[in-house]
Amino acid sequence: MATRIEIDHRAPGVAEQPLRHGSPSGKPDGVPRHPEKAHRPDNPIQRKPAWIRVRAPTSPVYHETRELMRGNKLTTVCEEAACPNIGECWSQRHATMMIMGETCTRACSFCNVATGLPGPLDADEPRRVADAVAKMGLRHVVVTSVDRDDLADGGAGHFARTIRAIRAAAPGTTIEVLTPDFLRKDGALEVVVEARPDVFNHNLETVPKLYPTIRPGARYYHSLRLLDRVKGLDPSIFTKSGVMVGLGEARIEVSQVMDDLRSAEVDFLTIGQYLQPTVKHAAVDRFVTPEEFEDYARMARGKGFLLVSATPLTRSSYHADRDFAALRAAREAKLAAA
Repeated sequence: MATRIEIDHRAPGVAEQPLRHGSPSGKPDGVPRHPEKAHRPDNPIQRKPAWIRVRAPTSPVYHETRELMRGNKLTTVCEEAACPNIGECWSQRHATMMIMGETCTRACSFCNVATGLPGPLDADEPRRVADAVAKMGLRHVVVTSVDRDDLADGGAGHFARTIRAIRAAAPGTTIEVLTPDFLRKDGALEVVVEARPDVFNHNLETVPKLYPTIRPGARYYHSLRLLDRVKGLDPSIFTKSGVMVGLGEARIEVSQVMDDLRSAEVDFLTIGQYLQPTVKHAAVDRFVTPEEFEDYARMARGKGFLLVSATPLTRSSYHADRDFAALRAAREAKLAAA
């Protein structure tokens, strides 16, 4: 069975977690995760439909993976963002980590990652990540981070150092990055692209009209231009983006986002159900049915994406190694047919 490390900060959560708990990085118990949301009125968490419920993790391998992360002092988004797939992934030794710390400078209303002022970068982190990738024999690794608006380059240099460290330690491993938007960080994108990841992923998250309430620190068209610019800098890099549904968007708006992404030549689209982490986060507008997800998948394939993943529990890095193989095969088939 193949093992991979994913580093992913975007996955929405399933459980109410108002306080930060003790973690490998030493954050104390009882510290509020989201002090900026404390004044907001409560949004009751709706009961989830049968197609979205997941079992609590009980596998011995799950606990082994947990101890592996602790032993290597690695922060995992599985816990930090309360990812609904943690039981399945950790039971298969698929651990999801974050680089550049566990505190985000943004305050998105959908995300359970803690917000605040992050600490300094850990200069040894790229080496530790690369060492773990090599020791575990990973075929594909996903590297992401919290937003680091406090850094002059938004963390681009740290991404590049991590990519190069992995290339040196595990030259056979393919690398996917899931980056912040590098808003107002001139030259940052070029630094990451120059390090030549195999996949560049940046999530639009939602439709434009919802940005002021769901993703207030970001700009829809900036994120779109970021993805378009990657293709302009290096057309060989696969590009990928994801959106959540169930936040109040209309079907026609999701279709327009797909068109926008195809205009930017994005190769791979993921669509998943938004799940509300706590009563202080944005409310779920509705639970999108599996049949509607199948309709979105058909729509996206018809618009020309090389690969589409659209299910209630789809997340940015879920099954990333398997999907990368499918993505590469789809490109080769398209080139052969041209």
